[in-house]
Amino acid sequence: MFYFNKKYLINLAGVVILLLFLSSVISAVRPPANDILKFPLSLFKFFGREFSGAIFYHRNYIQRDSLLKENDFLRQKITAFGELKLENNRLKNLLSVKNNSPYKVIAARVIGRSPDNWSSSLIIDKGRFQGVHSGMVALSFLGLIGKVSESAEGSAKIMLINDPNFAVSAIIQRSRQEGLVCGTLGNTLVMKYLPPNSDVRISDTVITSGLTSLYPKGLLIGTVTDVGEEFSGLSTYAVIKPAVRLGSVEEALIVAQ
Repeated sequence: MFYFNKKYLINLAGVVILLLFLSSVISAVRPPANDILKFPLSLFKFFGREFSGAIFYHRNYIQRDSLLKENDFLRQKITAFGELKLENNRLKNLLSVKNNSPYKVIAARVIGRSPDNWSSSLIIDKGRFQGVHSGMVALSFLGLIGKVSESAEGSAKIMLINDPNFAVSAIIQRSRQEGLVCGTLGNTLVMKYLPPNSDVRISDTVITSGLTSLYPKGLLIGTVTDVGEEFSGLSTYAVIKPAVRLGSVEEALIVAQ
């Protein structure tokens, strides 16, 4: 087996230094010197890189772990800032509705959903102590949400407009055709009791008519997406897409009586 001893390494280093000196001084010696030095230099470079990697491995590992933690922290901050920005925009819109509303409203935050009626009810952080009572109308800055169905001391339950027990008198804004909007326990509503051949078109806007007690006139309900005829043939119905995404409501305005 071949071993590198101290004398051999000193001699090798001397030869390399000499060749480097000659190649820098005598141009004719440079090409063959470069060929001769190519392998030892690449060998030195390889061992130097490996030696450096072994020495700095622990330091690099610690730095990498620190950078990963910092990256996770910054991502969390970006997410939090994004959420604050969205909430700020919603609250600004809600405040605008509150300031421009012709009636007194109480701002509330959604704090939960009823487990027995998850998709068609909300629980808010305002109740009887804050002036919220059963029967009051609930809005968002986009339109009608529903009504207060139960009220406790510091919280209340809202029945959303897609609940099958919900109903409100409404009109087609364009043609002034009246009907009754009811919930379907889905993502759409249905406007019933429209006369045959009613002037109702897809994309028509539907608003409250003011004929149902406690519901102010002109509240936005949604947009007509389909029109059909009842089985009896005695009336027409319209399918309505709610203006509010009921599954993502986070704040509400309660119309005080």
